[in-house]
Amino acid sequence: MSENIMRIIDLRGKNLSRAELLAAMPRAAMGTSEATDLVRPILDDVKERGAAALRDFEEKFDHVRPEHLRVPVEAMTAALETLDPEVRAAIEESVRRARAVAANQVPKDFYTDLAEGARVAERWIPIQRVGLYVPGGKAVYPSSVIMNAVPAQAAGVESLAIAAPPARDNAEGLPNKTILATCAILGVDEVYAVGGAQAIAMFAYGAKGSEPQDGDVLCDPVDKITGPGNIFVATAKSLVSAFVGIDAVAGPTEIGIIADKTADPSLLAADLIGQAEHDELAGSVLFTDSTEIAEKVQESLNYRVPRTEHAERVHTSLSGSQSAIVLTDSLDQSIDAANAYAAEHLEIQTADADAVVPRIKNAGAIFRGPYSPVPLGDYMSGSNHVLPTGGTARFAAGLGVHTFMKPVEVIEYDEEGLKALAARINAFAVSEDLPAHGECVLSRFVKDPYNKATLREQEKEAGLR
Repeated sequence: MSENIMRIIDLRGKNLSRAELLAAMPRAAMGTSEATDLVRPILDDVKERGAAALRDFEEKFDHVRPEHLRVPVEAMTAALETLDPEVRAAIEESVRRARAVAANQVPKDFYTDLAEGARVAERWIPIQRVGLYVPGGKAVYPSSVIMNAVPAQAAGVESLAIAAPPARDNAEGLPNKTILATCAILGVDEVYAVGGAQAIAMFAYGAKGSEPQDGDVLCDPVDKITGPGNIFVATAKSLVSAFVGIDAVAGPTEIGIIADKTADPSLLAADLIGQAEHDELAGSVLFTDSTEIAEKVQESLNYRVPRTEHAERVHTSLSGSQSAIVLTDSLDQSIDAANAYAAEHLEIQTADADAVVPRIKNAGAIFRGPYSPVPLGDYMSGSNHVLPTGGTARFAAGLGVHTFMKPVEVIEYDEEGLKALAARINAFAVSEDLPAHGECVLSRFVKDPYNKATLREQEKEAGLR
């Protein structure tokens, strides 16, 4: 008999506190201090030397020195013209569905009338300029271009810039052609052949040109940076987040699955493998109250893992400390454990999935039923695949139109609206030992708010009491 690939975490018969349940969940170990030491000099160098530093780092890390750090529009047009028709059709369908969902995500302005002449309104304002990072590494991610650019466009962002590392097979130092073609489909023409922490630095600080084709300014700084990346990209985003917005500091991708005895173990195994394919640190976690399902999933993994193309990577991921089969006493306990885990992607494969969905409090996205697997959301469901990882779904949400907008309140009081509150505002201000706050308001109605001996009489005379 083959040895089981995934470890077992047995919660049966245990009455765990919230803290104990959170601690029991499998997680990837993330060491960021070493990355910080490596990333900080990169940020400083790009800030100081701009495009010259970017070319040096591309040569060092991606083994090519791009002539054009900003991708010529002709290169994107050519990439689109030579794109495989089937791939183009798939990308265009993904864009169509994502745009349909994003259009309905746009938040509406509103106002609240509190009294006569007293209104508070709220406007949703698009962020002006956004930098979208698209990773390279073990795979090509045109889907990440779509997931970042479409909601930004729906939000009304004026200026979009995309950075992606040069492709390993591109002698000119340009990003992958499918990435460039996707940018062309989306109508984004500001694209940079820059990867890693240096791309984050370029977005955060801007970059002056160093060669004639760069111009005086290669790239203007942005107001917010979004998009996934490796630990160096995540660390760079964290370091610049004090003065430029970021979506999140993402960790390795992960899937959680709640399954009962009615689930198909072969589908469960396939879905665990599908997520494990991303990265050796990817987390795959199954929550089940059925020991039979757990055993059959292990059997299916033993059969399937050696037959998938990235078998070694998948095996490393599934056998790592971040992955596990979590055995529970009941569906209720499975739900509690899944809420503690707060998966980036949470599949529900139970007899009555509709009864489980409302009980999920923490998940980046919920995939209901056996015909809503995670890759559907990765590519073409219309939902967004940039989601909170590492348990942050307990307080964070996935990327969407709201990521690229900011709510701003507009206070609209007239004379009578303020007059009705003036004395109370003054009392409140005095209680906080901020009397000038009250005097600011009273100055609009009384002659001398600084004369405290006569202030009450002045307030009565002005009709404030």
